[in-house]
Amino acid sequence: MKNSWLTLLLGLGTGCLHIAFGQKTTDALTQRAPLPDCIQYALENQPLLRQSVIDQKIADRTVRSAQAGWLPQLNAGYNLVHNLQLPVTLIPDANTGERRPIALGAKNTSSVSFSLSQAIFNRDVLLANRTADAYRVQATQVTAQNKIDVVVNVSKAFYDVILTQRQVDILNEDITRLQRSLQDATNQYQSGIVDKTDAQRARIALNNALAQRKQFQDQVGAKQQILKQYMGYPPNERISLTYDTLQLANEAALDTNLLVAPQNRIEYQLLQTQGRLLDANVQYNRWAYLPTVNANANYNLLFQNNAFTQLYSQAFPNSLIGLSVLFPIFQGGRRVQQLRIAELQVDRLRWDRTALVSAIDAEYAQALSNYKGNLANYLALQENLQLAQDVYRIINLQYRSGIKTYLDVTVAEADLRTARLNLFNALYQVLISKLDVQRALGTISF
Repeated sequence: MKNSWLTLLLGLGTGCLHIAFGQKTTDALTQRAPLPDCIQYALENQPLLRQSVIDQKIADRTVRSAQAGWLPQLNAGYNLVHNLQLPVTLIPDANTGERRPIALGAKNTSSVSFSLSQAIFNRDVLLANRTADAYRVQATQVTAQNKIDVVVNVSKAFYDVILTQRQVDILNEDITRLQRSLQDATNQYQSGIVDKTDAQRARIALNNALAQRKQFQDQVGAKQQILKQYMGYPPNERISLTYDTLQLANEAALDTNLLVAPQNRIEYQLLQTQGRLLDANVQYNRWAYLPTVNANANYNLLFQNNAFTQLYSQAFPNSLIGLSVLFPIFQGGRRVQQLRIAELQVDRLRWDRTALVSAIDAEYAQALSNYKGNLANYLALQENLQLAQDVYRIINLQYRSGIKTYLDVTVAEADLRTARLNLFNALYQVLISKLDVQRALGTISF
C-alpha cells in the first residue's frame, strides 16, 4: 500500500509538483513503455484508484468525526429579549391576602451561557471507537482490490496490443517475401518459363496479406486506446510500448502445484473485515439496554434592566454541575428486533464466506485448466512453427530448381504465416490465463 500511503500525504500545496511528475512520466512513456512502467503509471493516475484514495481519506475523517463524541463538548449561547409587555403574576397581598396582578421582570433581559458536557457512557461513541480500525482497514482493502483490477486489466490490454503489433510485424515480413515472390514469378512468366497463373497466385497472396495487415493496423490503434483508458493515460498522447518476445515467453511459466488459499484473496479479507463490523453492530444493539450517562456543567450570566442603555451594567451569574442518566425502559420491542436483525446479518455473512470459498475453488480450477491447455497448445505450436519453416525452405528451394510448382510455394507460405500468427496468439492466451490463475490464487502484486 505504499502508493496509497504516499498519496494520502500529498496536500494541496504539492499539487503542482504532482502535476509536474505526472507530465514527466507521460513524456517517458512516449519514448519507452514496458509493462511495469505502464502498471506503475496506472497505479498513480487511474481515476478509480484516485477515487479510492479519496475514499480512504473520507473514511479516516468519518472515524475521527465519530470519535470526537468522547471529547468534552463545549457550547456558548447568547440571548437578548425586549419585553413589549411584562408578564403578570397574581400575588397575594400581605395585608389582605387578596391576589393582585403584579408585573414581574424587566423590560430588557439578556443572557450569556456556557455549557460543558462529557460523555461517560454512550453506545454511539463506543461503537465508533470499536470499529475505527475496521473502517480504515476496509477502505484500504477496497483500494487494494481496485489496484488488483487495474494491474490485471492493464496487463491484459498491454498483451493484446503487443500481440496485434507483432501480427503486423509478421505480415510486414511476409509481404516483403510475397513481393519478392511476385517479382520472381512475373520475371519467369515474361521469360516464358512458367505460365501467368503463378504470377496471379502471387498477386492474390500479396493482396490477402496487405488486407490482413491493414485490419491489424487499425486494431492496434483501437486497442491502444483501451490500454490508455485502463491506465488513466491522456487519450491524445502518444505511447510507445516496448517488449521482449523472449522475456514474454519466459514469463509464461507458472508453478501449477500451488494450492489455493482463500485467505489470500482480497475478497475474502473484505468479508472478514465486514464480519468485524457486523459483530460490533451486534454488541451495539445489546448496549441499547444500558443507560446513557453524561456529566454536565453550566455557567450563565443574566442581565436585566428596564433601561436598555444600562442593560449590561450589572450581571446576575448562576452556575451548576450535574449528572444525567437516561434509562431506556420500554420502546415497543424495537431493541429486540434490531438485535435480532444484527445477529441474522452475521449469520448471513457466514454463508457469504462459504459461497466465496466455493467460488474461489471453482475459479482456480477453471483458470488452472485453461492455463494448462493453453500452455500445451503453445508448446505444440512452437514445434509446428519449426516444421512450417523447414517445409517452406525446402519447397522454395525445390520450386527454384523446377521440382515443385508455385502452388506448393503458396501453400507453404500460408502455412508458415498461419503458424507464426498462431504461435503469438497462443502465447497471448497463456499470459492471459496465467494472470487469471494468479488472481485466483491471490498472488497479484503491485
